[in-house]
Amino acid sequence: MPPLIAFAGALGGLAVVRWAYKTAVRINRELEEARLARVAEATQTAEIPTLRRDPVTGAYRPG
Repeated sequence: MPPLIAFAGALGGLAVVRWAYKTAVRINRELEEARLARVAEATQTAEIPTLRRDPVTGAYRPG
């Protein structure tokens, strides 16, 4: 195999590996952000107070 073709193939292979690595890192970062957002959303839901009916007025109030 001529050295120029082998060198070009090696460079192409490195480019593909670099692209795959960057893509994997980006996807993992996006998945981690989505997971953290879901955890944060769950904690926000826990902070919402339960509404109870006021027997005098009949209105629902936090309580």
